Amino acid sequence: MSMIPRAAVALVLASFAFLTPASTPQAAEVKLSADLGRSVLPTSDPGTVYLRLSLKSLAAARRDRHTRINAAIVIDRSGSMQGDRIAAAKEGARVALERLSSEDTIALVAYNHNVDVLSPAAPLGGAKKRLQRAIDQLTAAGTTALYDGVKEGGRQVEENLSDDNVNRVILLSDGLANVGPSSPHALAALGRKLASRGISVSTIGLGLDYNEDLMERLAAASDGNHVFVEHPSDLAEIFEREFGDALSVSARDITITIECKLGFEPMRILGRDGTIDGNRITLKLNQLQSENERYVVVELKAPKGRSEGNADIADVRVDYVDLDKDGAPAHAETRANVRFSKNEKEVEDGLNKAVMSQVAAQIATERSEKAVELRDKGDIAGARKVLEANATYLKRAYEQYGSGAAAAPTASIGTLNELEKQSREAADNLDADSWNRTRKAMRYDQHKTKAQQSY
Repeated sequence: MSMIPRAAVALVLASFAFLTPASTPQAAEVKLSADLGRSVLPTSDPGTVYLRLSLKSLAAARRDRHTRINAAIVIDRSGSMQGDRIAAAKEGARVALERLSSEDTIALVAYNHNVDVLSPAAPLGGAKKRLQRAIDQLTAAGTTALYDGVKEGGRQVEENLSDDNVNRVILLSDGLANVGPSSPHALAALGRKLASRGISVSTIGLGLDYNEDLMERLAAASDGNHVFVEHPSDLAEIFEREFGDALSVSARDITITIECKLGFEPMRILGRDGTIDGNRITLKLNQLQSENERYVVVELKAPKGRSEGNADIADVRVDYVDLDKDGAPAHAETRANVRFSKNEKEVEDGLNKAVMSQVAAQIATERSEKAVELRDKGDIAGARKVLEANATYLKRAYEQYGSGAAAAPTASIGTLNELEKQSREAADNLDADSWNRTRKAMRYDQHKTKAQQSY
């Protein structure tokens, strides 16, 4: 992604508008809201505006059922996994089994230069002992057929697809794919194919020798999680959190459709893949967890010379599969509107700090990605300059949006604060000795912010 010009950043801080969600009736299972950075736009030249759509599901305390899991654990057992790494992977898999119920379906796949289904997909109640034996017998040797391992994991999950399941492949790898397709592009294509069947892929990169671009793009293409785990001793906790995340999913196969009104032109989507066709924006999410807000930010160009008064900006519809109702189809709708005014004070007072804090997080992530591009080209000075400017931008943003009347929520401001620290730390660790670790941490942080990953 290209770096945001300074003029565009100024527009983000000074001239965006937020819209009041309409009172359109919607399904109670997913709360949908649509907002911009200001409630009032100037009539003369409002410029660029950012529309944020927020999706929230039921709180876990209100849920009366256990989400059924249909998953494949795919473990790299190539030679580089010998010792502490394969031992930690085995312990992580054992932790996963303890999180699941007897009705959940699980498969265990291991790969080196070959792919072996150590325990085919089956309900855990009848397969637990077989799974435990397979885990205990795991050893590490050989090379890395990562693509085929993920493909087989997806095949195992496909055998038990159901409208009311969470379908997921969990991949653990510590090395470079060197048997079969091995490019980030090829793995992203596999991720999109699995996503089209309702399967997400979560990727766990262990150590400092795996390809973070490959692992992150595979996860992003399927709307899965991505984690950088530097030390094997942290793997058990990661498996615990990954399966906790899966168990909290209450909606999946989510399609967001935004129909922009005349004069409001869609320009781009921040942080996510989607399509823009005329005045229609379409995005897909694989899953929505019950305790995790997920939001989408899109950039619109507002019309000039509008008369004072209210105006509709967009109609928004979300279609999804409701896992709390046995996989029944459901939808939510809302309409976005805004008021145009010639009163500069009125425009200024319309700042929505909650929305702008999340817009700032996405812009900062784009800048972080630009810094990686520069460092990959050998431009250490250029990458450091971008990261230091990004840290300054984030500090200014959380000071502005985290104070005064109607301040942004503590969680959003905390995200900006954390992103500032990450930018400063990355700027100090761009030398050759530190770059491998820094790059992996940056890719993890970027994915987490764009997808609003829970851990």
